[in-house]
Amino acid sequence: MPEWSIFAVVGVAIVGVVLLIVRFHVNPVIALAIGAAAIGLGGGLGATGTVETMATGFGETMAEAGLLIAWGVLIGSMLNRLGAVSRLVETLLRIFGPKGVPYAIAASFATYLQTIFVDVMIVIAAPLARRIAPRLGKVGVGIMSTVFAVSLETGIALMVPGIGAVMIAAALGIPIGQMMLWGFVVVVPTVLITTFIMTIVMKAGFWNPEKDELAMIDDETVVEEVAHEHARSVAGATRAVPVARGRDTVDYAADTTTGIDVDELDPELADRSRTMPLLAQFGPLIFSLLLIATGAILDILEVEIPAIQFLGAPEIALLLGVIGTALICRWALPKDELERTLVHGFKDAGQIFALTGVGGALAGVIAATPLGDLLTGYFGASAFAPILLVWVIAAILHVAVGSVTLSAMTAAGILAPVAVQLGINPVLIGLAAGAGALFLVHVTSNTFWLLQSFLGQSVRGALKSVTVGVSVSSVVALCCVLVLSVFL
Repeated sequence: MPEWSIFAVVGVAIVGVVLLIVRFHVNPVIALAIGAAAIGLGGGLGATGTVETMATGFGETMAEAGLLIAWGVLIGSMLNRLGAVSRLVETLLRIFGPKGVPYAIAASFATYLQTIFVDVMIVIAAPLARRIAPRLGKVGVGIMSTVFAVSLETGIALMVPGIGAVMIAAALGIPIGQMMLWGFVVVVPTVLITTFIMTIVMKAGFWNPEKDELAMIDDETVVEEVAHEHARSVAGATRAVPVARGRDTVDYAADTTTGIDVDELDPELADRSRTMPLLAQFGPLIFSLLLIATGAILDILEVEIPAIQFLGAPEIALLLGVIGTALICRWALPKDELERTLVHGFKDAGQIFALTGVGGALAGVIAATPLGDLLTGYFGASAFAPILLVWVIAAILHVAVGSVTLSAMTAAGILAPVAVQLGINPVLIGLAAGAGALFLVHVTSNTFWLLQSFLGQSVRGALKSVTVGVSVSSVVALCCVLVLSVFL
């Protein structure tokens, strides 16, 4: 088969997937499956080979990520139900003060709070952000809006247990522990540097409170909106925050399906959960992440300690986190609330499972074609070119589709064969894909509209804090990945 035909088949299939999602509003799971089948048939795998390769890719990906997604969703659902996030933000404000709290929030939201869905984080923490903003000066709303956007989007794409990072790791066969370790190395400097840059830019006149801010939504309105949305979700209706006029077909499904019960914001229940120290609420999750990190470090050092290797396995470590958090919920919440929370969490994981598996099927089909050999010949032995290319592909896909997870997974799958054949650590390809998928978050993203409304920004203001801010983090993350490539 001529070289150009392989590029044409893959290119047309990817463009077709984008058009199906954007123009014809086809569910991403179905669109990805159609794209995988088209590449297999057009790439010479044949009918039987295409089906077998898709099934293998789906199964291998789910074997890698299925339990991790389930445990992460359950932990996030329970922490959300405990009201732990709002308490954390209040604590950070007391400890770090107004000037330091943006950096503390950025690092927290981008790392160990990635089990919490993005829209839930915004709804819970937005009232606290609005109270913090005036203490940061006239541009406080711009700074806090940027912090929220950068930390939440960067974390979900690059930091385990963020859904995007887990899906990328599964698609490329990256050990979860290594993805978490190196993701942490990239994410923390990325969010801190971006927060520093955007704070300077905002104070230099980039943010205009008169044009970039709207009247703040009061907390009672927030509660009413959340309660209304939960009622619609229980009735089987499609969830969409009334002011969220944008659409992120994948991140919306992954990040906005966690319902919030009306009584979740009941002061009486909140008081009950507050009787437990905040560290105790987050303790099981932190312990799980430390076990995973320890296991990854021992693996890199090639040190064998059977007990740590067992407990540090991500599936076991996060299971311990689920059990620990469930015990806390059993003590802090009414008797039936734990079961309701777990059932809701399992329901939320359904589309994430399907999307992850079909994304793995697409990556498997692409890897089975000669595309990897051809790209290897074009890029030579340099690690920089594939890293830059996967960033560009992910950025283009994100601009078109508006989905961080879908664009990152697709770009990583296309370049995965190059990483293997050139001897490049797949972690670099995965991190570059996640970084590129952050570029130009705009009106097709539901997160854009959530941040615009709940943090009191005009559309013009959201374009500055969300679109520009997250794009800056995308470039900073790429630079961090390129630096990391020198050592990996």
